[in-house]
Amino acid sequence: MPSPAHIAMVGTPLVGHVLPSLEIIRELVARGHRVTYAGADHVAELITPTGADLVRLASTLPVADRDWPQDPIAAASLFLGEAMAVLPQLHAVYDDDPADLYLYDVGAYAGRALAEAQGRGLVQVSAAHVAWEGAQDEIGAAFAGLPGGLGYRARFAAWLARCGAVTTNVEEFIGHPRRVLAMIPRVMQPHADRVDTEAVTFVGPCFGAGQERDGWMRPAGAEKVLLVSLTGSAYPGPQETYHQCAAAFADLPGWHVVLQTGSGGDPAELEKRIPPNFEVRPWGTPSTILEQADAWVTHTGLDSSGEGLYAGVPMIAVPRGTDQCLHADRLVELGVAHRIDTADVTAAALRTALMELIGDPQVAARSAWLWSEVRAEGGTRRAADLIEEQLMEERVG
Repeated sequence: MPSPAHIAMVGTPLVGHVLPSLEIIRELVARGHRVTYAGADHVAELITPTGADLVRLASTLPVADRDWPQDPIAAASLFLGEAMAVLPQLHAVYDDDPADLYLYDVGAYAGRALAEAQGRGLVQVSAAHVAWEGAQDEIGAAFAGLPGGLGYRARFAAWLARCGAVTTNVEEFIGHPRRVLAMIPRVMQPHADRVDTEAVTFVGPCFGAGQERDGWMRPAGAEKVLLVSLTGSAYPGPQETYHQCAAAFADLPGWHVVLQTGSGGDPAELEKRIPPNFEVRPWGTPSTILEQADAWVTHTGLDSSGEGLYAGVPMIAVPRGTDQCLHADRLVELGVAHRIDTADVTAAALRTALMELIGDPQVAARSAWLWSEVRAEGGTRRAADLIEEQLMEERVG
């Protein structure tokens, strides 16, 4: 174990980017390191309980009004603009107090630029898919061919040339980090056999003793528990699907159903329309409930998919976006999920899917095997161990 060091995390100020790595930060603090976390005010309440010192940044991302463009070039340009705005703020703090090692979120380009400009070690922590051999040829060319793609690349290249980064090739800077801790199960990674294992380590979902627990327990008399959580931290979820779930699972003998809604939902309004065996709860990290659940109706975001595999829970996948459809298909391929598209959601379809999942011994066997595979990736402790190994390598080097 290395002696205590200053480790800095440069985050992307979006809840979905902050939550996955918080337990790693907490673990590093518990090991005696001084950890600073560069983030915006609206995620401060998530960061400060870890024990890290918050370095406040002014973000340019449209978090408050959620005015995210649908055009991929416009969306990518927002993150480039964020990097341009944040990097001078980072220099103002860290040039006088440089970290021994920088961690940075996959969307926090300024973190890599800062570390390279200072000649310090860096590790990307990513809750997203990582690049594989040939990915730039397959994806980068298509991205560059979109309207405005070449202009975006030129702006990015110009920024790299003037910001002090050592890596000035845009594709390499974005798609080929020097060291990556991937906080997703390897089984969810496309073309996993083509991922550079010298640079990337799959540590899987990162939970820990500090993970928020709300004391939820399976009610007495509940033979089985079904979790319905079709949203993330910011959105209320599809109300019609909730109503179909109520119709599907109202009279299932012995089943207790937990329905989680997003921050924009109205639990009180939903409670007026749900059956007695339902419990409505506001959205929160579902790990406590999943540990005691027998099945899960989920939108199959990448984080949610990993959580389901980590808990060993069969899933009814109701994806809404393109990425979620890909994740749902992968879970079906792994043998632990049934997919129902939003347009096809009916009470009958939901109930049939649940009965088929819990009645199939092969689903149970696959869920148990994947549970062991994901747990073996190491999670929080392995991630912290690898960060400390990188820290020692930087000190020796």
